Amino acid sequence: MKATLVPGIAGRKTLTVDEARCIAFMGPENAVYATPQMVSDVEYAIRDFLLGYLDPGEDTVGTHVTIDHLAATPRGMKVTIEFAVTAVEGRSVRCGFSVRDAVEECGRGSHVRFVVDVEKTRARLAKKRAM
Repeated sequence: MKATLVPGIAGRKTLTVDEARCIAFMGPENAVYATPQMVSDVEYAIRDFLLGYLDPGEDTVGTHVTIDHLAATPRGMKVTIEFAVTAVEGRSVRCGFSVRDAVEECGRGSHVRFVVDVEKTRARLAKKRAM
């Protein structure tokens, strides 16, 4: 990890709630942003941001997500995920986040990621698969 990975650094990502991000069980007129997809989008937005603060050969994995899905966002609307690092404890990085559509806040919570060495992780998983 670079020394610049500190509390207070922040980022954002804007995306469109397309069909793949929506629930489908209430019919096309009620297609809205699905909670599991919101979680995935938050995780990837924060992971991609943190890559700029890591050393070669490092990556992060998610270890915890707390989310409140506050409002429905219809298919086709844009959402912006804003996040900030709130704590760095060893290799654990905690972030707070908010998800907003054009009208209101539709989600918020916290996310913890853990910095890993990609090669060590690969070796550990290969050993586990061999068991």
